[in-house]
Amino acid sequence: MVRSIVAVSLVIGAIALAMYGSRSMETGTEADDQPQCNLLDAPCEWTTGDGEWRVELIEAGTGTQGMEYRLAVSVPKAPDRFLAVLRGQSMYMGEYPVPLAREESLSYHARFTAPVCTTGADMIWRIDLQDGQEKLKNVPWMLVFRAQK
Repeated sequence: MVRSIVAVSLVIGAIALAMYGSRSMETGTEADDQPQCNLLDAPCEWTTGDGEWRVELIEAGTGTQGMEYRLAVSVPKAPDRFLAVLRGQSMYMGEYPVPLAREESLSYHARFTAPVCTTGADMIWRIDLQDGQEKLKNVPWMLVFRAQK
């Protein structure tokens, strides 16, 4: 009887660890050590060996699903498969890829609506720039913004 209770407890513990441990690992990344740049306050800019980078986010008005945002990214050298990924910073709400469309040779843009939490309006999102599945390593900022309902 005791062995059965111990075995069931271990299985439940392993399942809980697998479910919640992976979530905490996803939100507690090395990005937490980076300084934050609030994209709604001002554009975020930095320089790499290739040249100047600029990321800007503006509120584009209220759409049918909430506040719409316009993301504009200027790069010195275009990645092969350029993508922005929304990740919940204040709470885990999944990952939302945002394809970036090329406007000019080194300018990209996207228009999106950020999901909001149903339990509150204080959702902070992080935008990670990626080349395909790989997060760009040359971004010195944690690019964040507070979603509006």
